[in-house]
Amino acid sequence: MIRISAVIITFNEERNIAGCLQSIEGIADEIVVVDSYSTDATENICKSFNVRFLQHPFEGYMQQKSWACEQAKYDYILQLDADEQPSEELKRSILEAKTDWKADGYSFNRLTNYMGKWIRHSGWYPDAKLRLWDRRKGAWSGINLHESVKMNENAVVAKLKGDLLHYSYYSMQQHLNQINSFTEIAAKEGFAKGKNTSLIVIIIKVAWKFKRDYIFKLGFLDGYYGFVVCSMSAYNTYVKYLKMRELKK
Repeated sequence: MIRISAVIITFNEERNIAGCLQSIEGIADEIVVVDSYSTDATENICKSFNVRFLQHPFEGYMQQKSWACEQAKYDYILQLDADEQPSEELKRSILEAKTDWKADGYSFNRLTNYMGKWIRHSGWYPDAKLRLWDRRKGAWSGINLHESVKMNENAVVAKLKGDLLHYSYYSMQQHLNQINSFTEIAAKEGFAKGKNTSLIVIIIKVAWKFKRDYIFKLGFLDGYYGFVVCSMSAYNTYVKYLKMRELKK
């Protein structure tokens, strides 16, 4: 049987971290929490569990996740965000993979809870994530907010049954705050790559984003919160490109 290191990065996650840590007890042989100097109770909560708690300056999501993986004792990594928990079915799938490891990495769907509502459409599900892998066969890659685990050429990836439960936002204000924060990062990334978009193109992109998620990706089946999610996603696109134009100016 292989041994798994669960790796989590945190910053002011006192609301979520206990549930995350409890959910991986019994499937992880080691839990490593890398914190970017939280100012709330995150550290105290983590230290009440059997975890290895480390602190490291935050330089970007990809950089922080990569550094956290390097601190793990075992080569088989299960990487989660503090607001994520494997479902019971996914836990069973991970335990089966531990006893009979056949692939180089495993992906699974992520199911998001938005203010108490599970969002099963709206472009948010299925949201496949590769979060369990042999770090000798892959590593974090990409740009911030769009980082993902990239496996080596010829690596074998399989999919596990069960969902990664994502407890995303508890209020609309929290969502708006994160949009403001994430669009700052995304705009800077786009500006650094020399991207430039006209106002007409921005309008088209925003309209298409809402239409795609709400109609073609069946967001209307998620009811009121489906409309909210699709509207917020379109707004995120709008703000990101406006901030990019401001940087250009």
